[in-house]
Amino acid sequence: MDQQLGFLENEFDRAIAAHETHAATEKVVPLAAVRSQEILREHERRFRELLDALPAAVYTTDAAGRITYYNESAAALWGHRPTLGTSEWCGSWKLYWPDGTPMAHADCPMAIALHENRSVRGMEAACERPDGTRVPFIPYPTPLHDEAGRLVGAVNMLVDITERKRAEEQQHLLVRELHHRVKNTLATVQAIMGSTARTATSVEQFKDAMIGRIGSLAKTHLLLSNEGTTVTFDSILHSELDPFDDGSHRVRFEGPRVEVISRLAVSLGMAIHELTTNAAKYGALSVYGGKLDVRWTVVIEASRRMLKFVWTERGGPLVTPPKRQGFGTRLLDFVLPGQIQAHSRIEFQPEGVQVRCALPLPAEPAPAKSPAAAVKAP
Repeated sequence: MDQQLGFLENEFDRAIAAHETHAATEKVVPLAAVRSQEILREHERRFRELLDALPAAVYTTDAAGRITYYNESAAALWGHRPTLGTSEWCGSWKLYWPDGTPMAHADCPMAIALHENRSVRGMEAACERPDGTRVPFIPYPTPLHDEAGRLVGAVNMLVDITERKRAEEQQHLLVRELHHRVKNTLATVQAIMGSTARTATSVEQFKDAMIGRIGSLAKTHLLLSNEGTTVTFDSILHSELDPFDDGSHRVRFEGPRVEVISRLAVSLGMAIHELTTNAAKYGALSVYGGKLDVRWTVVIEASRRMLKFVWTERGGPLVTPPKRQGFGTRLLDFVLPGQIQAHSRIEFQPEGVQVRCALPLPAEPAPAKSPAAAVKAP
């Protein structure tokens, strides 16, 4: 009996083995192969998630240049979603060379990389979106090969360089502005030197006047460098007159915040310096108890804005009209009208000098950095 049972068991085992072999060959995929496919699909899913999370635009093509994949950053850079399998070389709506001339898709860096089977570096281009906006970028096309070394496609990364281009344009603008300001400054220094030489009565007087006037010019340029392309009118006044305010409120400012562009600020700063120098030498700031009041406003006349200010000195020495025209008077009467179209009137009243000045401002006021009025109250 035991021999019979053993024979049946052996036959059953052979039948099972034969069935498993046939099933594995005909119908069932081996477990190892199933697991390999699942691992491959998982790796591919994770890789696509990684590419989609990248901030840089990435896309791939086959060996013929047809786009097979692109991430969300690429779609955002292009401004649309090209059709996979039919769009070629690049998903950009339109392409341009750095100088703005059109670039054919067949001549783009990705096409070069596939045609010549090499990586392309050091090129720049710009893509135009369907809405007309352009985005400059640097491409990094790289061919892909199989295990046998055959070309199977390419991958490209497009780096948006919009901010870099803006920074470069701003730098070029600043360089041009610097050249312009240096030229204007040298012309101003030349004019100051000539006028000072004509009004000075001695070498010592010429030296002192030149030092003061060049110092005033430097202070105005320092204000511009600290605040940008504009300065406030009250900051010009403070830079010249704060040293004379001894705490007794002998200097008073009153007026709204007014932004003055650099072209006006340099000339206006020179004028305020000359008025301050005269007040310190001969006027209200030369004696104890003297007071200075500067009030200003902005008015609309016809189609232009005008800054009007009144400089009033009181409590100083008795004022008499000068016998000759000094640098300050020449600056107000002749220089400012030619440079910034300013109009001034000087009144030598016995109780103190009063100067009224009006100059045009740009049509639109510059954005204010603070809503507060510039008032220095007693």
